[in-house]
Amino acid sequence: MWCKDKGQIAVVLLLFYLCDAFAQPRFKGRKLIAKQQKPAVLQYVEPRVGAPQTVTAQCTDREVIVTISPDLLGIQKPVQPSDLSMGGCGVTSPAGAPPFVIEAPLQGCGSTVEMLGALIVYTFTLDYNPSPIDGLPIVRTNPAVVQIECQYNRLHNVSSNALNPTWVPYTSTISAEDILGFSLVIMSSDWSGPSPSNTFFLGDLINLQASVDNTNHEPLRVFVDSCVATPGSNASAPAYTFIGNNGCFLDSQLTGSNSQFVSPRVSQSVMQFQLDAFRFYGLTTSSIFITCHLKVTLVSANVDPLNKDCSYNSALSQWSSVDGDNAVCSCCDTSCANPPPFRRGSGAPKHRPRRASEVGAPAGWKETISVGPLFLEQVSPLSSVSQSLSYHQDKASPGSQFQDSILGTVVGVLAVSCVAVLFLAYRKAKGV
Repeated sequence: MWCKDKGQIAVVLLLFYLCDAFAQPRFKGRKLIAKQQKPAVLQYVEPRVGAPQTVTAQCTDREVIVTISPDLLGIQKPVQPSDLSMGGCGVTSPAGAPPFVIEAPLQGCGSTVEMLGALIVYTFTLDYNPSPIDGLPIVRTNPAVVQIECQYNRLHNVSSNALNPTWVPYTSTISAEDILGFSLVIMSSDWSGPSPSNTFFLGDLINLQASVDNTNHEPLRVFVDSCVATPGSNASAPAYTFIGNNGCFLDSQLTGSNSQFVSPRVSQSVMQFQLDAFRFYGLTTSSIFITCHLKVTLVSANVDPLNKDCSYNSALSQWSSVDGDNAVCSCCDTSCANPPPFRRGSGAPKHRPRRASEVGAPAGWKETISVGPLFLEQVSPLSSVSQSLSYHQDKASPGSQFQDSILGTVVGVLAVSCVAVLFLAYRKAKGV
């Protein structure tokens, strides 16, 4: 009987052991890990204004929980939850209620994983990209980037467990590469950097530089597709298109000016050009704003009538391409939007290089940028002559005074000599 009871007790104990063993998950569950949450390592890639910590993150075995204060930058300017993202994952807190929360799986939301010694490190990037204020084309905060790391000890043989791929998917890479950084800057007279002044005089050449950031991209070639000048920052009349027809510098052809694209390029990702200063007729304002449409193609693609930059030589009455193939400029006198079709003659090759316009360029490979205001001052010719004469007179005045003093001395000596001669002649005549 005792043996039978002892056997039943052993069975019961075995059942309790098995139940307890199967009740434990293979990996720590949320309730267990909640007690062992560890803060993530934060690094602010873009410097913030303000001391208080506005981003916190907790790492669990499955995800990272990021908490973001509405005053992300610490400057009393609350951010919008729609402007926050982490590898494409947005705010998950209900209705964007502050503080904002993003819950991201360890192997999702653009994370990367790497082995560092005895650690497994998952890295996330929190991006803040401010959108314009409602109804206004302005922003009052700068973008910010925060890197978040979750570090785990390698307690097990990782190769025995299945892991998701750690590389960035090709589609994600293409999506990131489609976001390019275009810029348009007014440069100094020697192109050494941005111009220290935005005031120019009629007759000056205004140096402008268009560029695109080539970081993490295939080599790109930038083009200035069109540029329009207006007296105001909006598209107000009058408007003067000085570059148009897909990269033709029309100003030099229309007015015989010295406007031109600078050749050769300093870099394929940079286009420098010079605009002969002008003012709008009949307007009291002297300011102008310049709005240019920029676009890029792969350097490996050939230039063509839709992707080119051409200057006009008034002395030779001909167009020339910055990139060497002047044939692409032949449409500048007509319309480059509909270039002549490619013709095959009897002796023409059966294959030709692909035109840049035929290489599918993403929509993000073009952008419209404005600079200004630029203030144009008119120098009066009479004023210039007056200032020149005054300068020469002031410069010659010391010599003139010296010459006058010598002349006065000579006249005085001559006068005294004449008086002496007359006096001697008078006495001689009286003695006779």
